Amino acid sequence: MFIENLHSNPKFFFAVMIAVVVSICLHELCHGFAAISRGDRTPIEQDRMTLNPLVHMGIFSIIMLLVAGFAWGAMPIDRTRLRGKYAEAFVAVAGPVCNVVLALLSLTALGLWMRLAGPAPEGGPASNAQYLLFVTGLVNYALAIFNMIPWPPLDGSHILANFNEGYARLIDRLQLSGGVIMGFMLVFFFAGRLIMPAARQLTTLTLEFTRGS
Repeated sequence: MFIENLHSNPKFFFAVMIAVVVSICLHELCHGFAAISRGDRTPIEQDRMTLNPLVHMGIFSIIMLLVAGFAWGAMPIDRTRLRGKYAEAFVAVAGPVCNVVLALLSLTALGLWMRLAGPAPEGGPASNAQYLLFVTGLVNYALAIFNMIPWPPLDGSHILANFNEGYARLIDRLQLSGGVIMGFMLVFFFAGRLIMPAARQLTTLTLEFTRGS
């Protein structure tokens, strides 16, 4: 279980906790800002435009992060209030785009830092900061990839449904039959085997580029 790292590898445990909580909160806030920009003030009316992780994640999600190492967030959106034909896709893609930007910012900062000063001595505050930047980049690439999978309730499904009416009708039928939940369980089980290797590869490529190696 992930919580075992609190004793065996506290550096990893706290880095993941910080990276995931911050990243999910910013991900959901970007959904909210995108919705507001397209005419839906639901995030404001429900007091969701905050950095408070309890608002975006909820206590159960935070407990799951502590124990199992995964979590989720939510931003209430009323699609009937959105302006524009592809407004729902715009709102949905804002979250993964936020994660990609966070990954690029953290890994670029780490790469430039290591180019100028090299790896920090192990065990010091600078080393912990470099490690946190690395984990933040890795986590955000993983979140971006995972959320772009076109299956409910992930963002990719809202994007595809907004562009393809046939897919939208299919998802509506599956939701009525319970197929969405079964499908998501399969996606969650198999996606992890592919997402983390892809996220690590992107992290390595970004660091190599920014370090000039």
